[in-house]
Amino acid sequence: MFLFKKIVAPLFFPVSLCLEVLILGLFLLIFTRKQKTGKFIMLIGVIMFALFSYDAIPDRLLKPLEYKYPPLVLNSAPDVLSSVKWIVVLGGGHISDPRIPVTSQISDESLVRLIEAVRLYQKIPGCKLVLSGGGCFDPVPEAEIMAGVARAIGINAKNLVLETDSKDTKDQVRCIQSIVGGNKFILVTSASHMPRSVALFKKLEMDPIPAPAGHRVKEKQCKSPYDFYPGSGALRKTERAVYEYLGIVWAKLRGQI
Repeated sequence: MFLFKKIVAPLFFPVSLCLEVLILGLFLLIFTRKQKTGKFIMLIGVIMFALFSYDAIPDRLLKPLEYKYPPLVLNSAPDVLSSVKWIVVLGGGHISDPRIPVTSQISDESLVRLIEAVRLYQKIPGCKLVLSGGGCFDPVPEAEIMAGVARAIGINAKNLVLETDSKDTKDQVRCIQSIVGGNKFILVTSASHMPRSVALFKKLEMDPIPAPAGHRVKEKQCKSPYDFYPGSGALRKTERAVYEYLGIVWAKLRGQI
């Protein structure tokens, strides 16, 4: 089932979806007499690609996910935070290539999550960092790569707890439960990933303190000429939104949230 998810989900990502529509239209144009239908379908594919390439639509898709939970302000709840002993970081991808620095071996998603966790860790005395992520399609568990980055920027190894057995978010939640038990903990993951992650934890009667990181939807103080052109950044936003909505639907169908 895990492999099925990884194979099927990318078919709904914006670039894949647009290519599928364009290929269907091209097939009708070349191999059938349905010329008008083929042209219409290809036009739909081009329009979809254009819409996904501008920030307006991706931002509308991502914003409800990213801002469901506000950024964690440490002085907003000092009594709660003083009792926190764990800061949990969910891994978001890596490639273990020994030729490059360890900071380049984790994805941008993982790096920004880890940096936010370290920021919080430095302000909360006595807590430990739980780094979560297994190997999945890589021989080296992601938690080990994140730990390498954490040590490189000065985090004491004795304050790092590694969870290396999980393959996906559902697995991470179960593994983390066995580590933190019923204790209060801060959960750090990407802002768009936070709603699904919190829902999975709450299903197991755990109550994380959300600390979203890596927001993609931002209010710019002034416009740039680049804002009026299509770009790959918007496509990545669309892909992220689609991935999370698919993940939420899948988790609901499986009774995980």
